[in-house]
Amino acid sequence: MQYEGAWRKPMRADAARNIEKIITAALECFREDGPNVSLKSVADRAGVGPATLFRNFADKEELVLAAIERQIKVKVEPVAEDALDNPDAAAGLVEVLSAVMQVANDEHHLLSAVAGRRQLLVGLAGKLIESMGVLLSRGQEQGTLREELRLLDMVRLVAMLIGVGDTVAPGSMAWLRYVALVEDAIRTHREPRPLPPLEAIPEVDLPL
Repeated sequence: MQYEGAWRKPMRADAARNIEKIITAALECFREDGPNVSLKSVADRAGVGPATLFRNFADKEELVLAAIERQIKVKVEPVAEDALDNPDAAAGLVEVLSAVMQVANDEHHLLSAVAGRRQLLVGLAGKLIESMGVLLSRGQEQGTLREELRLLDMVRLVAMLIGVGDTVAPGSMAWLRYVALVEDAIRTHREPRPLPPLEAIPEVDLPL
């Protein structure tokens, strides 16, 4: 895949390859070394010089956001496209929420690197939000999603779910419980079912 974010002009093939290598290296470095990984480490992993990295990404935040954008495009947008073909729009919307949470879980350190500025992520997910809006409208027409829900509610619910990642261990599937709770909240009706297991907050001993 050649990465070309919406904010980039068409580029030469070699430049596109360098960007792809840098973003791939960044994903690997953050997963292995945590949110404080250095840009030099990323450049070394990508096999490019620091000048090449900074020619394409002004700072760490810009690189992080580009990496997150790529993961949304690769791992979430295809799920959203499939969800649009699902005759049960509510189920499709929950599939999208689950895909977002899987990426948030996989890329926990990337999200930590932009902690406190997650509002920037919304600007990277315009196509995804549009798909969620279509699914919401369809679900309301089908009578399976609450009529009073608005797209802004869904955007805020996604932000709330992403915040769950700060309280669970990286690699844990604890987020399934909170997607289930959101599903119960947005559907007009849900058959009784057990929630996925509750997991303790890592390294914090609280009476929960």
